[in-house]
Amino acid sequence: MKSCPIDIEQISEFFTKMNTNFELPWSPRYTQTGEAVVADEGSMAYWALAATIAFTVVVFSMEGNLDARQKDAYLQTNFPKQLEQTVSKIDHERATTTEKEETKKENEADNNKDDDASKKALLPQLQAKFQNAQSYGLDKITFGMISSSFDTLESVLFLICGFLPYIWDMSVSLGSQYFDWTESENEIKISLVFLLLTSLLGTVTSLPFELYSTFQIEKKHGFNKMTLGLFFMDKVKSTMLTFLIGGPFVALLLQIIKVGGPYFYIYVWAFMFVFSAFMMTIVPVFIMPLFNKYEPLEDGDLKKSIYALADRLEYPLTNLFVMDGSKRSSHSNAFMFGFGKNKRIVLFDTLLTQVHSNEILAILGHELGHWKLGHTVSNFVITQLYFGAAFYFFSLCYTSEELFSAFGFNDASRSTPSIIALLLFFQTLWAPVDKVLSFLLTMFSRYNEFGADRFSHELGYSAQLQSGLVKIHLENLGAMCPDPWYSMYHYSHPPLVERLSAMMAMDETKKQS
Repeated sequence: MKSCPIDIEQISEFFTKMNTNFELPWSPRYTQTGEAVVADEGSMAYWALAATIAFTVVVFSMEGNLDARQKDAYLQTNFPKQLEQTVSKIDHERATTTEKEETKKENEADNNKDDDASKKALLPQLQAKFQNAQSYGLDKITFGMISSSFDTLESVLFLICGFLPYIWDMSVSLGSQYFDWTESENEIKISLVFLLLTSLLGTVTSLPFELYSTFQIEKKHGFNKMTLGLFFMDKVKSTMLTFLIGGPFVALLLQIIKVGGPYFYIYVWAFMFVFSAFMMTIVPVFIMPLFNKYEPLEDGDLKKSIYALADRLEYPLTNLFVMDGSKRSSHSNAFMFGFGKNKRIVLFDTLLTQVHSNEILAILGHELGHWKLGHTVSNFVITQLYFGAAFYFFSLCYTSEELFSAFGFNDASRSTPSIIALLLFFQTLWAPVDKVLSFLLTMFSRYNEFGADRFSHELGYSAQLQSGLVKIHLENLGAMCPDPWYSMYHYSHPPLVERLSAMMAMDETKKQS
């Protein structure tokens, strides 16, 4: 009689090993002592690694479920009824409303625009591009799911393998070998080497995904205008700026943490405030021009109307630029920047070709609404409060060696580097808080968007903003049937149909009053 091919003892041994491997405390493969992490039950080191991996997997699963819901939405072949009804009302209003004389003059003065283009019904255009928008969204969400899976797998493997202590010890070794640095006396310099190595590795691992997104997905759907040369030139510039600005920033931050004493978080908070204001000043003036060309908007009715709108709202507009966004993409946008009495507005050149002058004014009315309603200031204040809270709680566990030992920094003769303490704090204890706060800020952003729409409506631009938003959505192949749960979690702007419906309700209220 043949023996049973299934070896019960081997199976038993396999499950015994599995049970042993999953027993707490979990220990990374690489540790500074070369020995497994030892911790008392109930201590932070006992559960920290397992809890971090579990949280990472739970978040990935939750967001993956939302992605799957949105993917199903992109597979729909029928044009959404609510959007159809909403846009048909816009078309009806546009068809029954006569053009104002000012609008006619603007159209006649612009030789690059077709007079009839502004009168074309929007619904047939949306319906014609519905399948294109669905295909674009499907490609993006599928690619995003693959990219997210890779990122999560990489994060978990790095935790299990002890990537952080390994790279830190490598940085210490390189500093000692080439510069005679010691870990105790030259921690900040070694920290910069550590960040250099991790940044280079991150650039290498993310590069294939960036290339595919830009030169496959964006190009396939007609958006990408970049060449490989321009792509890599941008990458080189970004990397150099990261080192030139990020290096001194990190060095100063770590120095403040080291010399700030028990209340270092207050000094860090002040430093982050100054640095944020500094970056808000130099980025649009010095850094962005390294990547794009900014030219003054040519004289004409549009320029006069924008300055008139700014004066009406007491917005101290000093410069009005057009940016060559079409150099990289056919997506469109507009934004404002500046402090005090020196405000500037930037229009993408693509925006000028996608919508009409009165719709640009409506869009700027929305953007100026953010400024007038204090959204810009409130966002800045919230960001600073976030930094203050984060660094305060970081100060409470900055010296918690048992937390850091759980991730491989278990050599009691060596203090945990400040940069490692920061990274592990934000990856472990602060990560759940960050997820909750990010969701709340997303909801707050959507609330502000409705407020800015209302502001533009009160300026008298409701119809123009509605048609402008539809055109931008059309040209950018925006999602026409977003999943409600996915959009609630991810979208900083409300879905198109919700914004249009809200403005129509305001129009109806105004008619009845």
